[in-house]
Amino acid sequence: MPDDTHSDLAQRLLDAQVEFHKRQLLDSREFEQLVIDEVDSYLAGPATMTLTESMDRQLVKDVAHKYAIQVPVEGAIPELVGEVAARLHAHTVNDETRMGDVIDERRFGELAGAIADLDITHRLIGRILDSPVTIDICVEIMQRAVDSAIESGDVDEASGLPEKLRRGTSRAVQSLRPTIDSVVERVTRTGAKFVVKGNRSSTDDLVLGTANELWRKHSDSAVGIFNDLVSEGDIEDIVVVIFEFWRDFRHTEYFGALLDEGIDHVFDKYGDTALVELLSELGVERDDLIEEAIRFAPLVISRLDERGHLDGMLRRRVAPFFESPEFRAAVSG
Repeated sequence: MPDDTHSDLAQRLLDAQVEFHKRQLLDSREFEQLVIDEVDSYLAGPATMTLTESMDRQLVKDVAHKYAIQVPVEGAIPELVGEVAARLHAHTVNDETRMGDVIDERRFGELAGAIADLDITHRLIGRILDSPVTIDICVEIMQRAVDSAIESGDVDEASGLPEKLRRGTSRAVQSLRPTIDSVVERVTRTGAKFVVKGNRSSTDDLVLGTANELWRKHSDSAVGIFNDLVSEGDIEDIVVVIFEFWRDFRHTEYFGALLDEGIDHVFDKYGDTALVELLSELGVERDDLIEEAIRFAPLVISRLDERGHLDGMLRRRVAPFFESPEFRAAVSG
């Protein structure tokens, strides 16, 4: 067959195939059937392969390292996070929604009780109460309170004492500060140890009771009550702090080891599991795949067609075949 004939046939077949695919994509009923056929074909074919058969473990690690460690997290990302957080902070829904509308009192009580009963909660409280640092903090607070009282409570004119006597009294009090501090330390240290030891068994109930009481007092308050505690500037500062920490932490060998170990666990647990079963384990079923494809794809496809891109995309995918030696050999035979 002459080259001109080849070219004419190729053009007509190309035009026909592009129109065929456009009709499949743009007609709602045909597109839905196309999606169903493709999903069913995938689940009956490639999805029956196991995770290990379909994907190399090291390739997954390489991709994870690229996006979690190597890709720069600069510029727009932290700025966007900060802006979104600030916008959520200022949203009027915070002033229109009661705390009790977010989580009711019964559910909060159950949640607080569950957290209080966790072994880690008991261990953390125990570590705090048993730590010498806790006692030291109590001592420091008391000493500062006494020192502040001494400094601000010097005998003043309102006492009615003569000036010389007032100055003498102030000097006497100042000279006794080391002794006073020592006494305060001994008393506070002994008292704090006694209180901690005597109340340790009831600490869980105290924490739980405090949490429930705070909730009851604020359940009718708007969520926006916390805006007084956390300002928009605080949110920006928090985003910056987290970003700076993450930027350094992700480059540590420690994080890399954790990332690799997490991927190894997934492959060790699901490596011999078929992809279709793994999808089901993750809560993704056949109907979900079809539903999401039909939800998003038609709008995107129609927008591409409206702007004249769909025809060009299809032609770029199909045209090379009709210009290939394989096509000419097929029609020549």
